[in-house]
Amino acid sequence: MSTLRNKVQLIGNLGNDPEIITLDSGKTLAKFSMATNESYKNANGEKITDTQWHYVVAWGKTAEIAQKYLSKGKEIAVEGKLNSRHYETKEGNKRYITEIVCSELLLLSK
Repeated sequence: MSTLRNKVQLIGNLGNDPEIITLDSGKTLAKFSMATNESYKNANGEKITDTQWHYVVAWGKTAEIAQKYLSKGKEIAVEGKLNSRHYETKEGNKRYITEIVCSELLLLSK
């Protein structure tokens, strides 16, 4: 059970093409968003679809795979961990971000 402490698994569709950044150190970073959908029926029996957006970052070989094979709309599965961070804008406002640091990526679209 100790390996389940911070683990996320999602299946969804890419909301955008991955943004690829090559750092000065030579490391590759891929950033993209993905949507997951959950459907249920409300009290009136109407089908409701709830869409949640998730921000994903991938490093190294995983980022290179994302760069080569991912594009907007493709269905993927990701596994990774949650990471929360914050930064300060130029105006001095604090911004908080929660993202998934992807360790495994599976292409589900044809």
